[in-house]
Amino acid sequence: MPFGTETIMQQAQRLRVPVTSGKHQRALDWLNFSVADVQTGVGPFLAAVLTAKGWNPAQIGTFLTCGGLLGVVLQGPAGALVDATRHKRGLIAAGISCVVAASLLLAFGRGFLSVATAQLLLSSAGPFIAPAITAITLGLVGRSAFGKRLGRNHGFDSAGNFCAAALMGLIGWRFGLSIIFLVVPLLSVPAFLALNAIPAREIDHSRARGGSEQQADSAPSKLKILLRDRVLVGFAAAVFLFHFANAAMLPQLGEMLARGRPRSAAPFMSATVFVTQLVIALTASAFGNLSAKWGPRPLLLFGFGVLPVRGVLYGLTNSVSLLIAIQVLDGVANSIFGVASAVLVADRVRGSGHFNLAMGGLATVVGIGAALSNGLAGLVTQAAGFRASFFALASIAVLAFLCLLLFVPDSHKLQARLPTRAALGEV
Repeated sequence: MPFGTETIMQQAQRLRVPVTSGKHQRALDWLNFSVADVQTGVGPFLAAVLTAKGWNPAQIGTFLTCGGLLGVVLQGPAGALVDATRHKRGLIAAGISCVVAASLLLAFGRGFLSVATAQLLLSSAGPFIAPAITAITLGLVGRSAFGKRLGRNHGFDSAGNFCAAALMGLIGWRFGLSIIFLVVPLLSVPAFLALNAIPAREIDHSRARGGSEQQADSAPSKLKILLRDRVLVGFAAAVFLFHFANAAMLPQLGEMLARGRPRSAAPFMSATVFVTQLVIALTASAFGNLSAKWGPRPLLLFGFGVLPVRGVLYGLTNSVSLLIAIQVLDGVANSIFGVASAVLVADRVRGSGHFNLAMGGLATVVGIGAALSNGLAGLVTQAAGFRASFFALASIAVLAFLCLLLFVPDSHKLQARLPTRAALGEV
């Protein structure tokens, strides 16, 4: 058949260019939205719940650190499993089920064992859900459209986050914090429906693990290639410092706002989460497009640069309205990091077959930084107050920016290896 008479689908199949239907794109949209609903119903409110139960900052920091360490241990194996398995949808379903179980424990449990088990389930679910969704995305749309589609993912994810945060804040203020967790099982239903709407046969598992776009059954290259990439190692160091500075800021803010006014804890936390997620929802798609156009490094430098500013501002005001407004910076930084970091890693490991393992390694670094962040912030706050803690975190954020600037050059390839759907004549 002459090339000019082929359909777009036939051309795409011959050239290994992914063409994803609008139905599957919408299912991916709603999967991100619904999963965010479920996770927002538990994680962000945990510190406020523990504060309302009378835990002090050092105890909360230590407890969150222990939970974070479990997540750290699971990140690498989770990435390797996502690379290896063709049952990526099953991993997401299992993760959602763990979050639902944790919410029920927090709703009905009365002792430390219930809270600890809930934290165990939450820490076990996180390392599998996000990388599996990212892998499915890459497997559906391919490398050339990955940055743009990832921005869309994060936009819907954040829309789900701020909708859930608004709902949970209202429920927590009206009925109490424990009632929040009873809503989570209901929110899981649309997540399962959206997951089921993405057929497993449409996911190219070679692309999903970062393998060759030309060979569907390309074998993964040797893992040591990843460890020899100095840019990846430098980026990992910058990411560690970024999350060492960033992770504790929102829990610290929640503790500070909840101190002495437990009834207001839920709406205050809801407002901070709402602002952050609204900003991400409004900007993630644009940052995805810019990352594909300019490369991830310029955006990452900007995102890393706003973090120390945010930490300093937190330490300079006690105004609730201003503290909540400063969360705009959190939204910008997280929007950029969520999109540009994955694009940078995908660029570096293209064709290796280890994309999800590399992302799992990066997530391990994130988890270590986040776990240490909560522990350090809790100790500093206990000894010298919230202002000193925010200034200490801001100082670490400056180091993260310098590390990114010095050790991560701009190596983005602007030209995709394969023709895009537009190049094939799709309108």
